[in-house]
Amino acid sequence: MTGSSKSQRDPAIAPERVVFIIDDDVAMRETLGSLFRSVGLRVELFGSAREFAQIKMPAAASCLVLDIRLPGVSGLDFQAELAAAGIRVPIIFMTGHGDIPMSVQAMKAGAVDFLTKPFRDQEMLDAVVRALERDQKRLDSEKVVTELRVRLDSLTSREREVIAFVVDGLLNKQIAAKLGVSEITVKVHRVNMMRKMKARSVIELVGMADLLGIRRPKG
Repeated sequence: MTGSSKSQRDPAIAPERVVFIIDDDVAMRETLGSLFRSVGLRVELFGSAREFAQIKMPAAASCLVLDIRLPGVSGLDFQAELAAAGIRVPIIFMTGHGDIPMSVQAMKAGAVDFLTKPFRDQEMLDAVVRALERDQKRLDSEKVVTELRVRLDSLTSREREVIAFVVDGLLNKQIAAKLGVSEITVKVHRVNMMRKMKARSVIELVGMADLLGIRRPKG
């Protein structure tokens, strides 16, 4: 790396966030580890993709700094393996042998960045910040969906039917006709459903339904 002046601690990076480094070059691993620790990040170092594959991913936001050429399995192949396993950790590739096709393949597969050695410290730090922000957004989104599923699970079967019709834009009288119940009954179910889902408006409810994948009942 070049330009190794210490960067100030970035308040946007929480200490519990983790940067995983996979590189068979011990000196590069240690240098990167020192760089990331200098801005308050937790760092874990690995000499191969297989070593990394043995760990349990943390609940905190994380990213992977991955050498494109590794012993045993290439960085690009490992990227594909992670995707197939449903592990969506953001990846920053680094290489001393990069070319345009390799870079394009990595980026198309979802890599955050592709840095050619030697790179500046700030380039790497900027890429890591972007990767951690991306992963934090993913975690936040998953947390929201999990909370919404808990609310959805609290609904009765009838309230679940009502929510699907409401987000589809049906009026109470139309829902009543569909369900074969009175309009008053639909109103009661609707009030209870909105309260349990903590939805302050139909627009907000529609947004929740989109995240949960709720669709109008067939027929």
